[in-house]
Amino acid sequence: MGFESKGIYTVHEFTLAVKNVLTRGHFNDMWIRGEISNFTNHGSGHRYFTLKDKNSQLHCVMFKWYGKNLKFELEHGMKVIVFGDLDVYEQKGVYQLKVRDVRPDGIGELYKAYEQLKNKLAMEGLFSPDHKKALPRFPKKIGVATSPTGAVLHDILTVLGRRYPVNILFIPTVVQGDNAGQSIVRSIDALNKTDVDLIILGRGGGSIEDLWAFNEETVARAIFNSRIPIISAVGHETDFTISDFVADIRAPTPSAAAEIAVPDRLELINHITRLGHRLIENQRRFVSESMSYLSDLEDGVAPHLFIERLTQYIQFIDELTRRQTMSIGRLMEVKQALLNAHAGKLDAVSPLGILSRGYSITLKTPGKTPVQSIGDVEKSDEVSIIVSDGKIRCNVYGKEECKWK
Repeated sequence: MGFESKGIYTVHEFTLAVKNVLTRGHFNDMWIRGEISNFTNHGSGHRYFTLKDKNSQLHCVMFKWYGKNLKFELEHGMKVIVFGDLDVYEQKGVYQLKVRDVRPDGIGELYKAYEQLKNKLAMEGLFSPDHKKALPRFPKKIGVATSPTGAVLHDILTVLGRRYPVNILFIPTVVQGDNAGQSIVRSIDALNKTDVDLIILGRGGGSIEDLWAFNEETVARAIFNSRIPIISAVGHETDFTISDFVADIRAPTPSAAAEIAVPDRLELINHITRLGHRLIENQRRFVSESMSYLSDLEDGVAPHLFIERLTQYIQFIDELTRRQTMSIGRLMEVKQALLNAHAGKLDAVSPLGILSRGYSITLKTPGKTPVQSIGDVEKSDEVSIIVSDGKIRCNVYGKEECKWK
């Protein structure tokens, strides 16, 4: 197949086509380990560098709105783990990684365990959308499992109080340290024994070590087995834990979790107001249409209109009667003609018709059996001859055989 069958790309078109393939989502949210080289901290605030290992290199860019959250500055030769999405820089036609987070390397074993457990639970179906429970639209009571200290609880309560005040059942929970996993599991189990409609499981951001309790298998299974829907609000937007994948909904921040958990009462009030206006308008239209219908009915029973319609119906009935009479007359004519035709055929073969043409019928008495042959009578036998206008009684005086054929 020649190039004519597909057309000829411009360089820009081909680059866009490649970009579309590479950025379709297969290479998003990637963690990559390597060493920084050719680092440039541009005056615009964007950071450009190459991530390399002993065999390959990868161009990287970290825009300033992501770089402002860095807890350390990048340096040439630094070994790091970067988080980002694959992209194509169109002007040079090269692929690059758009970096959203950078962390120092040295905690590789944690990431390795994280990926292993993530793959294991994914194979078991714990992340499948089929197992996600729908959040209640109007929860009456929300359970919150987080640390009693820090800003997470305050942020959740502030947002809930502003948007849609509900009853809150708070379970103090250890969210960092050696016993954090057990504490999270106990809190989830305890809330499942209450009448809460929804659970928010949250904590603030931190390193992978700080968030590790939310990557433990026991916590993941407790979330999966919860009969109550759970919103996971662990860390910041770029922090993904296994709890996020198992939970029914993942919120990027605790405040966002509170916004997801409840509707906005102002929006509800506006919606109810609009529904009220629509209801009133519909009732007005219904009353107006009903009054118009009643007016039509009233006009329909007015005496002069009644008489007018009655005369129309009488005339219509007369017309139907005339049509029926004409139809019956035509039908009778057809039937009479048919009867006459059949009567003519019967008359042609009728014995009486034969007599009218000069023939007669001879009967031997007694018994009145027809005489068909001279052998049927003997001399002196009494016979009756039937003619068109009566009978002739006579006796046989003799017989003579003749051959008429």
